Amino acid sequence: MAKLRARTPRAPRGSHRSGRLRASRTFTAAMTAFAVAALLALGGGCRRDAGPGDDASPQVARDASGRVIVEGDDRIAESLTWQAPEVALPEDGLEAAREAADAALAAGRLHADADSAIPLYLAILARAPDDASARQGLRRATAAVVAEGDAALAEAGDDIEALRRAHQAAAVLRAVAPGEAATTAYLERVDRADQLWELNRAAEADLREGRLGEEGKGGALAKLREALRIAPKQARALQGLAAVESALIRRAEDAAAKGDFAAAGRWLAVAGTIRPRNDHGAVADGRARVAAMRAARIARLRDEGIQALRQRGDARDLAIARARLAELLRIAEPGDPAAAELRERIDLASHYGLFRPGQRFTDALGSGARGPEMVVVPHGAFRMGALAGERGASDAERPQHYVRFDRGFALSRTEITVGEFRRFVEATGYRPTATRRGYSMAYDPRSGNFVRSTGVDWRNAYDGSVASDDMPVVHVSARDADAYAEWLSERSGQRYHVPSEAQFEYALRAGGTTRYPWGDGTPVAGTGNFTGGRDTGPGGRRWHNAFPGYGDGHWGPAPAGRFRPNAYGLHDMDGNVSEWVADCWHDGYRRAPDDGGAWVNPGCRVRTMRGGAWASAPEQTRSAWRAPARVDTTNARLGFRVAREL
Repeated sequence: MAKLRARTPRAPRGSHRSGRLRASRTFTAAMTAFAVAALLALGGGCRRDAGPGDDASPQVARDASGRVIVEGDDRIAESLTWQAPEVALPEDGLEAAREAADAALAAGRLHADADSAIPLYLAILARAPDDASARQGLRRATAAVVAEGDAALAEAGDDIEALRRAHQAAAVLRAVAPGEAATTAYLERVDRADQLWELNRAAEADLREGRLGEEGKGGALAKLREALRIAPKQARALQGLAAVESALIRRAEDAAAKGDFAAAGRWLAVAGTIRPRNDHGAVADGRARVAAMRAARIARLRDEGIQALRQRGDARDLAIARARLAELLRIAEPGDPAAAELRERIDLASHYGLFRPGQRFTDALGSGARGPEMVVVPHGAFRMGALAGERGASDAERPQHYVRFDRGFALSRTEITVGEFRRFVEATGYRPTATRRGYSMAYDPRSGNFVRSTGVDWRNAYDGSVASDDMPVVHVSARDADAYAEWLSERSGQRYHVPSEAQFEYALRAGGTTRYPWGDGTPVAGTGNFTGGRDTGPGGRRWHNAFPGYGDGHWGPAPAGRFRPNAYGLHDMDGNVSEWVADCWHDGYRRAPDDGGAWVNPGCRVRTMRGGAWASAPEQTRSAWRAPARVDTTNARLGFRVAREL
C-alpha cells in the first residue's frame, strides 16, 4: 500500500496577517503547494533573525511529532511556524481516517501529532480535496484551535507558557486557515497579548532597576499605563501599578527614616496619583507610617533636647538643645506642641537654667542641711532710679537708666533669719563684726533713739533682747553678709552672693514703676512693716513721720515673711529691715552698669543699703531710695538677703 506524506503550508514569516492561501483545485496542485510550503518550512527558522551571540532570544526547536518547543527567558516567541506531521494514509483508508479525525477532534487532540484531527483532515483533503466531511471537520478543528488559543490568552497576562501556547495556536491557524476572519481576529488578539506582555516585561525590568518613571520620562509607569490603555483591567499591569505605588511608598519611608520628611511627602503625593481610587489603602497606610515615624522622631528630638537642658543648662547644653529644636522645626508641622514645648524649655533654660520663674527651691548644704528658700526672679528690664521731679528723691537716685537682665536670678524669699545665720556661725566658727567688736547700734525704748549697746550682736533683736530664730538677722555688717554668701556657695556648689543694687530694685519693683512698690499713696493693710500712724511703741510712743492711718502691729522688725509677698513672690523687700547690697556707694548713676551687675570699686569701704525698714520715714520706703553705709556698720535696722545665679 502506497503511503502519502502530506505537509501543510506555513505562513510567510514576520506577519500574523497572511494572505489567504488559494485552495488547490486538483490533488496535484495541492500536493505541489504543500511540498513547496514544506520545503520552505524546513529551510526557515522558528524565530526572527538574531545577531551573533544574541542569547537573550528564546531557543526554538521542533521534534518529530510536530510540537513547537521554546526555551530561554521570558521573551515571547514572536513568529512560530507549524508544520503538519506526516500522516500515512492507505489508498483505501479515507473512511478510517475520517473516523480517526472525528474521534481526535472530539477528544481535543487537534494538532500535536499524526493522530491528531487537523493533520488527519489535511491528509484526507490532500487525497480528496472535495471531501465535504473533512472540510467541515477541519473548520470545526480550526475553531477549536481558536478556542484553545483564546483559553491560553486568558492566562497569558503573567504566564509565558500560556502565551507560547497561544502563539502555537496562531502558528497552526496561519498554516491551516490563513485568510479566515476568525484567524485574523485571533491573530490580532495575539498581537495585543504580545504587546501587553512586552510592555509589562519591560515595565517590570524598569521596576527592578528602580526606573519608576514618576516624572513622566520613560520608566515603568508609562509602560504600565500604556498597557492599561490597551487592556484597562489587565491584572498584570494593575499589579505593576501597585508595585510602582509600593516602590514610591518605600522611597517615602526611606526618606522619612533619614529625617527627610519633605521628600517623604513628595513621594507620597506622587504615590497618591498612581491609583487615585486606592488612596485610602496602601498610600493611606504609608502616610500613617510616615506620620508615625515623624511623630517618633519629633518625640525623640524633644526628649534629647530636654535631656540636654537637664544636664547643666550651660552654653554647651543649650547649643545641643537648640540644634535638636532646629531639626524638630524642620520636620514638624507649624504649631507642633513638641516644638513649642522645647522652644519654651530652651527659653527658660537660657534665662533660668534648670528653673522656672517664680519657682521656690532650696539647695542642699550637706549633712541633711538646706540653704535658705530661694525664689526665681524672671528675667527682663526696667528703669532704675527716681523719675525727674519725684517727691522726696535725691540726686543720688538719678539719672534714671535702663537696666536689662538677660538671665533670671534667685533671691531668698525673706531676709536671712537668725536661725539661718546661726547655722553658718556654728558650722564655720565665724566671728561676725559686732561679736568681735563687742557692740552694735540698738534701739533704746526709753529714749526712742538708736544707741551703742555693749554685748549686742547677731543673736540679739532690735532692742538688744535675745532674738528668736524666725526673726530677720540684724546687727550684721556687709562683711558678715558676704561671708555668709561665700559659705553657701562652698557648701552648695552654687554661686551665692549679696544681691546687686540693680537686682534689689528690680525685684523690689516687681514690674511696677510707681513711687512706692505698692503704688503712690499710703499702703493698704498687710502690705508690710513700715512706720505707720497707728503704730504704738513701748510706753505709747508714736512715729512723728509715718504713713497716716496705717498700722502693721509691730514696733521693731516682724518675724520674716509675715506680710504678703510682692508680685515676684518675695517678702519684706520694701519694709521690715533695710538690706545690704553688693555695690560700692556712688553719688549717682552716671556710668552705672546696664546689665544688672554690681558696681564695685576695689577696696571700697562704703557700701549701699536698700529697702525701707520698720523705723524708716516714708521717703526712705520709696522704690528708688538708697543710702550709704560703711562696710562694718551694724545696727538694729539693717540685715540682708542673698542672691543665687541660675
